[in-house]
Amino acid sequence: MSSLKGILFSQFCTEGLNKLVEELQAKYKPKKGRRFNHDNITYEISRPVLKENLIEFAISSKIPQDELKNEKDMKSYFQDIKKLAGKEKNKAVSIEMENIVWGSRKDVEKERDYVKLVYHYPLDNLFDNEEIMKRFKEMSAGKIPQNLEKVASAFTPQGKLVLLMVQEKIQEIVRQHVEHLINANQQVRTTLKN
Repeated sequence: MSSLKGILFSQFCTEGLNKLVEELQAKYKPKKGRRFNHDNITYEISRPVLKENLIEFAISSKIPQDELKNEKDMKSYFQDIKKLAGKEKNKAVSIEMENIVWGSRKDVEKERDYVKLVYHYPLDNLFDNEEIMKRFKEMSAGKIPQNLEKVASAFTPQGKLVLLMVQEKIQEIVRQHVEHLINANQQVRTTLKN
């Protein structure tokens, strides 16, 4: 059974990632659902899932099959992305190549291969007690965060600040991972073209 902390953190992570998806869809080309397209590659951010004392989420990017000659090139592309993803400070717990078959109409099937990276973050890594105290002192001095009144899930100002920080932190974390994946795709594609 999930703790109240886990439930609230999960709720605010979901809200944070929903906002991030909207931001990225506005910045790049929007696609259906939680996806966006940049430089002819589709990216997707999953919904966060609470697993014990962790938040789990996945990001994925389509492998540009039309730019690759055969299955061997696709596997090589995946291995190159996997190698670059392994250089991140906070590494994915899983990096897999997934094959998705779907059709926009029932009579047409489209097969696509994706790189899927799964990340875990402990709940306690989504906020900083010292930063909460700093923000609380600022708030006590009259500087009140504008979205604080929207946090109905917590009764104390400190609790509200923690939940807002969780929302900000998950956006920051996932944005960095997405940017790293976009850069990895650009690097691998540049290498292929040369």
